[in-house]
Amino acid sequence: MSLPDGFYVRRVEEKDFEQVTETLKVLTTVGAIAPESFSKLLKHWNEATVWDEDNSKRIMQYNPIVIMDKRTETIAATGNIFIERKIIHELGLCGHIEDIAVNSNYQGQGLGKLLIDQLVAIGFGYGCYKIILDCDEKNVNFYKKCGFSNAGVEMQIRK
Repeated sequence: MSLPDGFYVRRVEEKDFEQVTETLKVLTTVGAIAPESFSKLLKHWNEATVWDEDNSKRIMQYNPIVIMDKRTETIAATGNIFIERKIIHELGLCGHIEDIAVNSNYQGQGLGKLLIDQLVAIGFGYGCYKIILDCDEKNVNFYKKCGFSNAGVEMQIRK
């Protein structure tokens, strides 16, 4: 499934600070973040890599992307896939999809599924043996439509 006309995908950039934080508010509490802190985080994300077996490609550890509306240069959706090098599966790579949010003005257009498809393609393109995510119970059917299956129970402890 390809993006509808008028949309494109790219990596998150510093100039996206306000739109990314606003879009993520449909998902959860974002809190007060200074633009300088956002820039520092992006710098870290853009420099962090996971070593690959034969040094044939650079594996970006963090892969934050946005789906952009070409007409208005508005962020329609955002998400991230974090790549982890494991001991298991012969030092295999595991992708963790995080922080999936679709701008409230763009919901219902299939962009969430397209965002997930893009992130999955990044993970499998890097050679991940699996890609996982946690979600709210109310979102299970959406992720099933994206090809995911229930593989256990999420547990957490918070301070």
